[in-house]
Amino acid sequence: MTGLKSILSHSPSVVTRKTGNEYVLVPVSNNIADMNSVYTLNETGAFIWDQINGEKSIEEIISALTSEYEVDNEIASADMFTFIENMRQYLIIR
Repeated sequence: MTGLKSILSHSPSVVTRKTGNEYVLVPVSNNIADMNSVYTLNETGAFIWDQINGEKSIEEIISALTSEYEVDNEIASADMFTFIENMRQYLIIR
């Protein structure tokens, strides 16, 4: 179960490319990109993606979200856990 003290990292089977304020995530299997499963992150998603580094806890990332976007903790927490759920569904974070 994922809690506030959990630390996340990017899946090694995902290639990331930044385009402007967005990220494009491409799953790779056996050195072949799965172009049918390309994901685009908006500015907020890209910010969260940058924060996921295998060292910061979810709590620390939520705190960074509240500072960066001047949003309250409840909204930032809900957004963060939704992001995690979506990324885990597609095996993009672990």
